[in-house]
Amino acid sequence: MYKREFDQILASGNIPKSLMLYGDNPYYIEDSAIRFIDRSGGGESMLKLYFDEYNFSAAREFLSQSSLFGDTNLLYVKSDRKIPKKELSHLVDLAYRNANNFFIYAYLGSEFKTMTGAFSKKANAEHVRFFPASLGEASQVVQHQAKKLGVDMDRYAIEHLLLSLNLNLSMAVSALEKLSILEGPIGAKEIDEHIFSLAPMAMETFLFSLFSKKPLIETLHHMQQLGEDEFAILRALDYFISQLFLYHSYIKLHGTPDARAILGYAPPKHLVDRYATLALKISTENFEKIVDTLAKGELSIKRAGNTSQKETLLFSTLIKIKSFLG
Repeated sequence: MYKREFDQILASGNIPKSLMLYGDNPYYIEDSAIRFIDRSGGGESMLKLYFDEYNFSAAREFLSQSSLFGDTNLLYVKSDRKIPKKELSHLVDLAYRNANNFFIYAYLGSEFKTMTGAFSKKANAEHVRFFPASLGEASQVVQHQAKKLGVDMDRYAIEHLLLSLNLNLSMAVSALEKLSILEGPIGAKEIDEHIFSLAPMAMETFLFSLFSKKPLIETLHHMQQLGEDEFAILRALDYFISQLFLYHSYIKLHGTPDARAILGYAPPKHLVDRYATLALKISTENFEKIVDTLAKGELSIKRAGNTSQKETLLFSTLIKIKSFLG
């Protein structure tokens, strides 16, 4: 099920005995777990097993015991690693067989398909998948939290905060704690002064999305909302292509990437691997075509002046570059 259905279940008070929370929104996963715990009444007698703390024997033993006073036994497992379906099925069954048992599994990884089957309706279990929040949806969440903390922010300031943090709800809500110590209304000026922006990270995401041949419209629109104009995007694109070509040339000569030799410093391994993978997909001839397309696109955008054509010309340039990618 999805968030809306789950919210309705929580509101009804008729909660399942076992629950798996997963997807692309860590804030919703954590918030939903907290609300489920509150509805179950098991907060005082809960066993938390977070990440490497998870142990099947300990989890099974906890749900197998009977409470002398009829207290709720609530098992809360949070992990970014997959748990074998057989273990999950056993824990779901233990929760189902005892009226005082509840089980929550908050999964923060991405490979969930083999696990959701353990949470079947026959055992009064549910699994809920969350997706990234839209700007409007995220704004409502931040507005609600701001009111709770007494932070005076209008809609424009809330959207500026969210866009500065790349629509990361968890970080936006945490940022409110920092902003709550300031006096008076909070606007873009205060946010820029006190909150670290993720705009550079969003630019990196945009560039990797482009060269991975993913849909462009939503990402490009997001970049523009962050305040990056056409020329900022072109500059970042030019630098990105130059780095890819350095990786491409070095790998052709030496067989494997050596970031320190290529760049003069060593980025994280996963980043090196991403650059190397993309660089190898583009032929030397297509690199030449991409650079030529970028130069022509920049010239046409400059000639457009301050007209509305600039956005169309940029998008046209990106589409043409995308056509040369392997």
